[in-house]
Amino acid sequence: MKDDPTKRSFRDAQEDIKTSSGVPDTEQTRSPAYRLAYDDLDFILRDQLRPVRLQLELLKPEIMMKEQEVESTIVLFGGARIRPPEEADKALTPEMAAMSRFYVEARKFARIMTERSIARSGGREDIIITGGGPGVMEAGNRGAADAGGKSIGLNIVLPHEQAPNAYITPELSFNFHYFGVRKMHFLMRASAIAIFPGGFGTMDELFEALTLVQTGRMRQVPILLFGRDFWEKVINFKALAEVGTISPEDLELFRVVETAEEAVAAIDSWEGVGIKRGEVPGR
Repeated sequence: MKDDPTKRSFRDAQEDIKTSSGVPDTEQTRSPAYRLAYDDLDFILRDQLRPVRLQLELLKPEIMMKEQEVESTIVLFGGARIRPPEEADKALTPEMAAMSRFYVEARKFARIMTERSIARSGGREDIIITGGGPGVMEAGNRGAADAGGKSIGLNIVLPHEQAPNAYITPELSFNFHYFGVRKMHFLMRASAIAIFPGGFGTMDELFEALTLVQTGRMRQVPILLFGRDFWEKVINFKALAEVGTISPEDLELFRVVETAEEAVAAIDSWEGVGIKRGEVPGR
């Protein structure tokens, strides 16, 4: 629910910005020191104000998602370089061209989950959330749009600018400076996480989620890895358990699936959802 400024006792901050801009033009009023602190970009961008900027980046999406009635999300992670089938010929390698099938599955999975969200909660629960860019991210937002639902995009400022894809709900298209705050917003409302083939960013997001669940810092949610051939080729999870760097039961934190339908069935049959590691159900 949006704040109603007419019910406040004090003046609105916007009003004071307008008032302060109408004062006489003097040496004093032209000084940066005279600017209202919250209307002084040079001041806000100082190194000493980093904690404030971190807080703002946490608060802005939180407030706006509540205004849009976002109650829970389905997270889609995956490579930005995976192209839709109609653009597969533009891929850098034949292997990447073949991965266009994951674009198709990501789009289908997002459409199915959005259709269920609309039917079950009026579109407030299990809203698709992606990194907001191209590839698998675009496929997720596109699938939600196919179903007539809204979706979220969490972009981040990169040296090579990443623009939000055209399928994100405009009111839920956010941009971040801090990777850490962005990752919090990915996971803090997650009811399931779907991870498609990708690069360093995808691996970072995968292991962040696994670590949080493994250590009990996050409740258990279905974690789905799309594409057995890819994941078994790039990561030997069983070897981690064999040498003892993870426990054998940690291999149960995720499942490998191939299709959108298989992923939906895995979500529906997942045991232990909502429980944190170390908790005993029923206590």
